[in-house]
Amino acid sequence: MRPDISLKPLWMVLAAALCAAGIWTYVNRVLIPYQKSEDAAHERPRGYLSDLYPRWLGARELLLHGRDPYSAKVTREIQTGFYGRPLDPSLPDEPRDEERFAYPVYVVFCLAPTIGLPFAIVQKFFYWALLLVACATTLLWLRVLRWQLPLWAQASLLALTLGSLAVMQGLKLQQMSLLVAGMLAIAISLLVADRPVAAGIFLALATIKPQLVLLLLFWLAIWTVADWRRRYRLAVSFMATMAILLATSEYYLPNWIPRFWQAIREYRRYTGAMSVMDGLLGFPWSRALEVLAFSAMIGVCWRERRQPANTSAFAFTLSLVLATTILLIPTSAVYNQVLLIPALLVLAKDCRTIWQRSVANRVLFAITPVLVFWPWISSIVLAVLSFVLPPPTIERAWALPFWTVTLIPVAVSGLMLIHYYQRPFATHPLSPQAVKAAPLDVSQP
Repeated sequence: MRPDISLKPLWMVLAAALCAAGIWTYVNRVLIPYQKSEDAAHERPRGYLSDLYPRWLGARELLLHGRDPYSAKVTREIQTGFYGRPLDPSLPDEPRDEERFAYPVYVVFCLAPTIGLPFAIVQKFFYWALLLVACATTLLWLRVLRWQLPLWAQASLLALTLGSLAVMQGLKLQQMSLLVAGMLAIAISLLVADRPVAAGIFLALATIKPQLVLLLLFWLAIWTVADWRRRYRLAVSFMATMAILLATSEYYLPNWIPRFWQAIREYRRYTGAMSVMDGLLGFPWSRALEVLAFSAMIGVCWRERRQPANTSAFAFTLSLVLATTILLIPTSAVYNQVLLIPALLVLAKDCRTIWQRSVANRVLFAITPVLVFWPWISSIVLAVLSFVLPPPTIERAWALPFWTVTLIPVAVSGLMLIHYYQRPFATHPLSPQAVKAAPLDVSQP
């Protein structure tokens, strides 16, 4: 084998590792020091600063002491641990996020095994658990897409996954979005493997963050009804699991659903959360484009509703639905973009086909990688400069890697829709020969 060919996998792995190292160095040497200096300058409190803490404390208080996790008293205790003290609304520079318990009650069952441990131990365990879940999520999506890559390519993808802004932020905050993304990957993998009962159970568990799974459930409902006789087990399993979760939650905290919806309304008020499109365009143009994106997604779902779960059309539709979810949910948190992983894999797998179709395709396909890779490129630059420039100087550029994050889901969803309406999908499962040939055809840069 020629040296240039044999060294190529090594350079790909090293480049991916460099991207990951750049992100994490930037976070530890630029972003976190900037946040600490800003908090010190404005006398903002700092405690655990873990998104897991409000859920964990709420679970402990409900299961051990029978207290309402949505109550004002528990909220003050959450703020004491999260920030170091309860928030004082009279202070002008206080954090906006009140860190209330804003999840369905049944999230406490996921955290029940940890409520007897000190939170410092739980926090470390959850961090490493989420890291493993993030790695497994990417590998499971590769299986769903029937894309068999060599080990060096899988290692590169894992490095890029762990070095992405979405996963990095999720790990630093111990955000349950990473856990939900893992549950969804497991559920769809089980569905593709013709295990709908187990898939329905994991789908129900993933509703601990309902905004992330609502569109996916809508698509799967359309898909299930289209061939009810063969697919009803998924719906029955999901609904039975949800009934158990809701009934058990009602047992532990009667009339919790109105409190949960009130917590959701309050969350949007005190965080000022808005969708990606709201942040980019503002009302009413954002609503018009959201309706357009939703309509285009529904059109794809309706056309592909009869496809079996082990086809490329099903995998594509699923990836499009998750990408559209990031556009439509009423929050633009970066860690939620972990749901873009399957769509990004689809675009990487079909990159040659997309590139060869038209000039417009080439333009959009050239823009999308720039948006996706910008956080890595800018983070590497800032990471290097952090060893040369004084901290106050380099910290002024802390926002540089985040410049493109709101544009990434727009570009990915748009490219997925364009790709769909230009290509026919095979209704049969991918053959083993086609699966093995795909990596050789599309994994080149």
